[in-house]
Amino acid sequence: MFKFLWHKLPFTGDPAPIVNLLPMNGTIAPDTRTGKSLNLSGLEDSLRKAFTVGSPRAVILSINSPGGSPVQSRMILARARELAEKHKLPLITHIEDVGASGGYMLALAGDEIYADPFAIVGSIGVIAGGFGFPDALEKLGIERRVYTAGDHKGQLDPFRPESPRDVRRLEDLLEKSHKGFVGVVKERRGERLKGSDDTLFNGDFWLAEDAKELGLIDGVEDMRAMLKRRFGDRVKIRPIPADKKGMLAKLMGASLERVIGPDAILGAIERKSLWSRFGR
Repeated sequence: MFKFLWHKLPFTGDPAPIVNLLPMNGTIAPDTRTGKSLNLSGLEDSLRKAFTVGSPRAVILSINSPGGSPVQSRMILARARELAEKHKLPLITHIEDVGASGGYMLALAGDEIYADPFAIVGSIGVIAGGFGFPDALEKLGIERRVYTAGDHKGQLDPFRPESPRDVRRLEDLLEKSHKGFVGVVKERRGERLKGSDDTLFNGDFWLAEDAKELGLIDGVEDMRAMLKRRFGDRVKIRPIPADKKGMLAKLMGASLERVIGPDAILGAIERKSLWSRFGR
């Protein structure tokens, strides 16, 4: 009888430590209509839950992103840091496949950054691209009419010949954005950085072990193995589910795009171009 009651009593030993896991997979862009882009609006609810659901010992962000919008990348980083400091919880980031460009900026949210041995890390640079069709309309017999107020309003128009002045202006913007990115890396990594600026910030990318040697990450390790080492074999990894309302909206948006077409095609091309730069 006593043995039966003993097994019914609640366990009073130390509970297994819990780490809340939030995956961040995809390109980074303000548009979520395809359900495949990362941005602060789409992640806000999940980020908040990661720090507040249950009583986690830590939060881990699993990152798989080739980058995208520098604005959204910075906003997600800032919000993740704000929540970590507010709730006084360790924030760890783990690069699963690719953490490049804006994807690496997301990883900088972590107090520590880890990566899978075959992960791609880095690409600390800024890129802008497009297409030019200065003769296309004339060949099609189409006359384009554009009216502007302001000398620079029509700059970088793809249907006009490229202007050296416009190119210089764009390069200046890219250079300033790059300096801002470098500043974020130096602020977050500090003395852990081991390479020269010319090596670290030229837009190159590396496998995880080389990235560790350069101080871009802290360790090369499988995520589960790392968490067991940090928190013990009994550690429980609790995935944070996506917001149901947000997921429904994304699914509806994806269905509409399959009917509408052009936006989905252009978005798919852009995402593919980002991933293909890293062989993924």
